[in-house]
Amino acid sequence: MSDHVKTAEPPAQSSKKPKQDLADPETSSHIPVRPLYTPADLADASFERDLGYPGEFPFTRGVQATMYRGRLWTMRQYAGMGDAEESNKRYKYLLANGTTGLSVAFDLPTQIGLDSDNPLATGEVGKVGVAIDSIEDMQRLFDGIDLTAISTSMTINATASILLALYVAVARRQGMEVRKLSGTVQNDVLKEYIARGTYIYPPQQAMRIITDLFAWTNENVPDWNTISISGYHMREAGSTAVQEVAFTLGDGIAYVEAAIRAGLDIDKFAPRLSFFFNAHSNFLEEVAKFRAARRMWAKIMRDHFHAKNPKSWMLRFHTQTAGSTLTAQQPENNIVRTAIQAMAAVMGGTQSLHTNSFDEALALPTEQSARIALRTQQIIAYESGAPQTVDPLAGSYYVEALTNEIEKRADAYLEKIAAMGGMLKAIERGYVQQEIQNAAYEYQQAVDREQAIVVGVNRFQIGEEKAVPIQRIDPALEPRQVERLRALRAKRNPETWRAAIQAVEDTARSAENLMPRILAAVEANATVGEISDAMRKVYGEYREAVVI
Repeated sequence: MSDHVKTAEPPAQSSKKPKQDLADPETSSHIPVRPLYTPADLADASFERDLGYPGEFPFTRGVQATMYRGRLWTMRQYAGMGDAEESNKRYKYLLANGTTGLSVAFDLPTQIGLDSDNPLATGEVGKVGVAIDSIEDMQRLFDGIDLTAISTSMTINATASILLALYVAVARRQGMEVRKLSGTVQNDVLKEYIARGTYIYPPQQAMRIITDLFAWTNENVPDWNTISISGYHMREAGSTAVQEVAFTLGDGIAYVEAAIRAGLDIDKFAPRLSFFFNAHSNFLEEVAKFRAARRMWAKIMRDHFHAKNPKSWMLRFHTQTAGSTLTAQQPENNIVRTAIQAMAAVMGGTQSLHTNSFDEALALPTEQSARIALRTQQIIAYESGAPQTVDPLAGSYYVEALTNEIEKRADAYLEKIAAMGGMLKAIERGYVQQEIQNAAYEYQQAVDREQAIVVGVNRFQIGEEKAVPIQRIDPALEPRQVERLRALRAKRNPETWRAAIQAVEDTARSAENLMPRILAAVEANATVGEISDAMRKVYGEYREAVVI
């Protein structure tokens, strides 16, 4: 890749096309893959411009000069089930087995601002994550865990401001110094409109809550990552790798623009932005995807937004292996899939990683499957040799050519989105959603036609499969959670609570920062649903546009 490397002509190719089992190979983004790559494929490349050194612009080779030689990635295991006690047991189990960061999964009612006794929450309490209604639940969730000694990631979006306030309030009750807390709230509502659906408020109002969180956290919890701009769920919805990069960075641009409009200093908030990507099974495309995303974001922040602080140019990201690739058929195969995907994330330079458990196509993971998933990361870290040198695939003709092509195609998407008036306009028009839907449909057609092989599903099936033990949620959990919630309401001070909820509503109508009022409300024992409802009165609820 160096400017001083003499390029060679590719060897003469036989005119006879080699026999292939399927059509000419291509990546998940429909990038054709040639049989052989040579220096000629990088004839226009520059080492200094396109690669450089780790820890330096354009950060293609990583955001830290020493990468994993200095510190391994944070090993997180996304977990949350049932009530706070059950989830607390799982966190302590994972910590005892070597996880180095917590990652909280919340149930659906918590994600969309409904209390556990809301009629719409019936049957969903504690099912896909932990049920959190109040500060008492958050205390139980982290009982016996020093919040200043661990980094916590919370996968929460529409109610991110409330859950962060609960976390801070618990730290205060435990006498901890809030400024020493570290972690991440996902806080990325734009991808909810695109791919996932756990939104509450219309986009403009949701963006106001997000930028209020940016401003308050930068002043009060400086080591907290204020957003995890997420391509993961777009990929789970069926996007290609190129679309994942383009639409994630498009969302990132929208958040930066919103923060600037809100009067925030780019070099104060941008260093705390983080990203969240998917790791799929096309190994080398995934490595190239991560490298391309880093380079693109560095250019966007330095050259488009004119950020001065080099930390503002860095794309720091968490990775999760691909849930959508897990199969209910022959689920043990998922261990292999996850290992390949995790290695791609490490080779691509991730800052933290969650590895899915092999039984997640069937249910929430058991302790055994969660341990295997964590051991997968530990084997990569301590046995594979992959972390011993920085960006070990740099200079590969194929990887560099693929990195360049992903960047080129993702840039074309960003230019089209800019022509529409930006990401919010593109989402409102349904453009982004339609592109992902088309990609998902094309992939499913390829699976149905056996053009894309899924081992154990459309090829290499077996006749009869052995049952796998699965995690089951105790049906008594929901009424128990509802009873706790009602007991909290009965014992709290009604005047203090009422004044705190009214303050949230009044602040939502003003230009004042919402976070201090939300924090005061959770400390007055207001619930997630009550605080969300106070803002619903002002902002209303979003209704999804129909994409045809």
